[in-house]
Amino acid sequence: MRTDQLQGNGTGAATAEQILSEIRDYCRATQTAESTFGRLAVNDGKLVSRLRDGARITTGTLDKLRAYLGQHRPPPATPPGKLPTPARPAADAVADIAPPGFRFFDNRQKYLLFVSTCSEKTEIANRVSLELSNLQPSPPALRLFDAGVGDGTVLSRVMRALHARFPTMPLYVVAKEISYEDVRMMLEKMADRLFEHPATVLVVTNLYYAEAPWLTPRSATSAQGLIWKDVALSGNTAHGFAEQIRELEGFLAENWRAGISQKTGNPVYMRPIVLTLRREDHSFLLDPITPRPGKVMADYDLVIASQPYRARSSVEFKASKVVTPLVRSLRPGGRLIGIHSHGHDPGIEIIDQVWPGDDPFKTDRYAILRQVKHELAGAARHYNFNASSDARSIFRYHMHTLPDEVSGPIGTSTLFAAWNAAIYVAQVEDIRLSEVVRDGRYLEATDRVLKKHGGLWFNDETYVISRRRAPA
Repeated sequence: MRTDQLQGNGTGAATAEQILSEIRDYCRATQTAESTFGRLAVNDGKLVSRLRDGARITTGTLDKLRAYLGQHRPPPATPPGKLPTPARPAADAVADIAPPGFRFFDNRQKYLLFVSTCSEKTEIANRVSLELSNLQPSPPALRLFDAGVGDGTVLSRVMRALHARFPTMPLYVVAKEISYEDVRMMLEKMADRLFEHPATVLVVTNLYYAEAPWLTPRSATSAQGLIWKDVALSGNTAHGFAEQIRELEGFLAENWRAGISQKTGNPVYMRPIVLTLRREDHSFLLDPITPRPGKVMADYDLVIASQPYRARSSVEFKASKVVTPLVRSLRPGGRLIGIHSHGHDPGIEIIDQVWPGDDPFKTDRYAILRQVKHELAGAARHYNFNASSDARSIFRYHMHTLPDEVSGPIGTSTLFAAWNAAIYVAQVEDIRLSEVVRDGRYLEATDRVLKKHGGLWFNDETYVISRRRAPA
């Protein structure tokens, strides 16, 4: 959409700020994403973010925005004792953000079925490993941060690749994860990593994105309640390490707990935790890189930001609350690789057949990079922002099926696995699922798409932000 200047003087700037304020109030009252508002009002999903960055706007577009806000003004709050107003039409409900307390990735059944039937984590690890050739670590260690380690599949594969490339270099690895179940499964994979690469300090924390790279809570109250546990693993066998790691389950079950923020609806830790693991027989070598309270370095050579935010979150939230804090933790020459769902694949075709017009992937890599530049302000000149071409950025992963499994009648288990993968990737809320699973339409749609494409696959896209090296 062409946007000519309305802001040629102070009055125009005030008008732009006023319309932005009205849009924010409308979106907050109706729980509508700003990108959705832009598409519905003027067929431009990026309008609001552009306005916020100072983009120009025509008087015609302003009139359309005013008209839309006037026609769709939200109803007043329901007084106590009265019945609530009827629900909004389904077309509007589809565009809603998730209600408070929603956390898609804590749905264990969907998550575990997706991980076991789809190759995303393998493909992500392969893509991250391509970045290793660009790393030039400096003593005393190569530093890696995983911004949402999940079950540890990606991290363990990347650590294998790091060992192959830097077999004797000390590794300082920080893994952020708020889910107790994910932390438990991740730690199960680490015994072999600590055996093969003994010069490793592994740190696991539930701190927020703005805190985790520094292992330091931002509030004084949280800092006072910080649980810092250091574990030195004895022996020199993977079996022995696994047994000692298993003994941590009681500690994790008691302390690694999450609640829901009453303000934002996002998951929050009940108590901040930092857990460090290292081999006792390498403690002398690893002492310079072993973190201690008040003595933490956050200068990472590589940051992995794989699916670190909900797809339907605003670009402002993704950039300010997730990506920008991670970018600030890079050392000179360090690299952040971001990965998120891209759509334009058979998976979104299934979603579109069930919920026509639904588009969960509202923010592409270009929008993320622009917003991070905006958040960094003057400091952005110290970084390179690389969106790459589609051929390099976008990669595909598949749902595993037997060669002849989708060539004839498709079994019910395969249809359920494909449907689960589609709604998992699109992050569809349970409240919407309950409306469609009462009949067989969703399985019919899944069957049609699988037969059309001879299987099921999804697209992810990547971007890289690197910190420029200091002049020699």
